[in-house]
Amino acid sequence: MISNKNDFFHEVTLRISSSLDIQEALQNLFDYLQNFIPMDTIGLQCLTAARSGIYAVAEVARDGAVSILGDEYDMVPVDDDLLGVINQTELNNDRVIIHNRPATLSQSVLRCFPHLATRSVITLLLKIKSDTMGGLLISVEGNDRYSDHHASLLESVKEPLALAMSNALRYQELVRLKNLLIEDNRELAMDMERVSGTQVVGADFGLSQVMEMVRRVAPLSSPVLLLGETGTGKEVVANAIHMMSSRREAPMVRVQCGAIPESLLDSELFGHEKGAFTGAIEKKRGRFERADGGTIFLDEIGELTAEAQVKLLRVLQEKEFERVGGTQTLPADVRVIAATHRDLAQMVREGRFREDLWYRLNVFPVQIPPLRLRRDDIPSLVQYFVERKAREMNLEKTPVIRADMLERLKAYDWPGNVRELQNLIERALILSRDGPLQFPELAPSSSMRPRISSRTVSGRPKTLDEAMAEYIKQTLNDTRGRIAGAGGAAEILKINSGTLRSRMRKLGIRVSRPAPQIEQKNR
Repeated sequence: MISNKNDFFHEVTLRISSSLDIQEALQNLFDYLQNFIPMDTIGLQCLTAARSGIYAVAEVARDGAVSILGDEYDMVPVDDDLLGVINQTELNNDRVIIHNRPATLSQSVLRCFPHLATRSVITLLLKIKSDTMGGLLISVEGNDRYSDHHASLLESVKEPLALAMSNALRYQELVRLKNLLIEDNRELAMDMERVSGTQVVGADFGLSQVMEMVRRVAPLSSPVLLLGETGTGKEVVANAIHMMSSRREAPMVRVQCGAIPESLLDSELFGHEKGAFTGAIEKKRGRFERADGGTIFLDEIGELTAEAQVKLLRVLQEKEFERVGGTQTLPADVRVIAATHRDLAQMVREGRFREDLWYRLNVFPVQIPPLRLRRDDIPSLVQYFVERKAREMNLEKTPVIRADMLERLKAYDWPGNVRELQNLIERALILSRDGPLQFPELAPSSSMRPRISSRTVSGRPKTLDEAMAEYIKQTLNDTRGRIAGAGGAAEILKINSGTLRSRMRKLGIRVSRPAPQIEQKNR
């Protein structure tokens, strides 16, 4: 029994106000109230959005377990019976609802809190603001466990509990916004790391036509499809489109479609709800949600699975999506820029890429020429990469390149395009810090290397896959079938050996190694 109601009010106020962390505060309140009111659980609930839905903010059980159960995006719809009970309670100027018989509980309450099916329940209604009603819900196993005395105790502390509920919701919103800020800052940090590589070198020469197309399409929200060989700078062009658009103040989120495991692709693109699958311990925003109001760059779009293509098509058509495990439809105000080195039209004909998605993406295709077709850009690119890498390596002076070395760079065919040139410059800076840059591994002239024909025997232009397969076969022949390690095909092609093997499987390339020579021993 309570000897002094003022002491009771004072202690409840101290307990519920002991921490902004609603988990800790609710546990402190449980430890005290269980001495006066029978309880197995105590929780804070919220009825909001014109009272059309209810969700649990937090709950503490007798065994000490504490759990944050949701927010306004996890609401369970309420039925008219529950609304009627709440409205009638308010009309009677009352704040406490007692259900001593589980059979009388609303179905919407049981859908949200199934553990109440065998318990007596007492609820204190808390006025938070005009469109939000809170509730302190206490339950205990069995029937007829609560009385008017218990209701009177809760009624006496409704003001401090309502204030604590309001603070808890504000704190929860602060935590949510903090998490969003952390994610956005992470994306911004990644963007800042790329800032030094966003200059479009060659915009006035070899890429002049590309940049003219970029200037035309950038102010619009139309999808753009960037086509070109690996390493030609498709990401740099995508960034230029974003920076010239009205969306430049919003994020540009990059997705390497071929690098995300198929099982995680939906979660990465569209996010997931807490508990959507094993390991989903909290809600996560997907790439489309983080790019809201900005641009999403889908690199190597040809690597998307058939299922992911269907979901991407919905986003492009209906401008909306759902998180994995969620039911709420979210808007997608996102400009899509896709890129690929593959022949998507051929993939459509072969049934490996959806035709309707192809038409959606191919609104404004931009073909980026390989470096061997814009050799006049090589001096500018070399100078740019030398200066940039010299700064990164804290060199006292920028190394020079002799004219004959520059001519050798211009004569080379650059199968790895701009990326290969960038890697070559960085390697030369590491090896030639104290003198003119040297490129001993570079073939002296492209004429000394067999060229890859751009057409088949029948005269038909080769697809990108056919040309790539021929070049890989030629490189494997040069390395006598060696893929990994020093001097292997992967090193020459400047790609990971695992990536090369995967690409060989897709292109149907088999390694044919020469028979080993057996050394004859003298008898």
